[in-house]
Amino acid sequence: MKRKLAIFGVCLPLIVVADLATKSWALAALDGAPRPGFLGGRVPLTLVFNRGAAFGISIGDDPRWFFIPVTVFALGLMILLAAKSEARDHPRIVALALVVSGAVGNLVDRLRWDRGVVDFIGPVDLGFMHWPIFNVADMAISTGAVLLALSFWAEERRIKKRAQAAPEAPGGLEA
Repeated sequence: MKRKLAIFGVCLPLIVVADLATKSWALAALDGAPRPGFLGGRVPLTLVFNRGAAFGISIGDDPRWFFIPVTVFALGLMILLAAKSEARDHPRIVALALVVSGAVGNLVDRLRWDRGVVDFIGPVDLGFMHWPIFNVADMAISTGAVLLALSFWAEERRIKKRAQAAPEAPGGLEA
């Protein structure tokens, strides 16, 4: 349990503070017009307020009152999953800490005003599409989601491998 708390104790404040600090900077420094950002201008900085879900998916006129309880519920599930995870399953615990941290960062925006979540990195031209504008919290959520999926996939492979290696009991019943 101490390992889990240590991982969350590092990730949560680090990501939430970085997210809120960069959003505060974006609010002060950006005006909504795209500016050359980094990587030679390939990643511009553009201030927008996302009132919808990921990738700007819209849900009604005031989705805030939908997203706040959904986020709180999802946070509860992620924390429960972390509590039930094995202490030595570091990839899963880090993944959950990243998702929780990012969700908290975006939740702060939804709680503090009805303008939406502050996004400012992008849009990124991938050649075949423009990647939507995002923020530090979104990066943590996305990275955590990929790590979590990989963790579940690896666990499934371990379970299948153990099942295949287990000898069959007499009478055709598995041991």
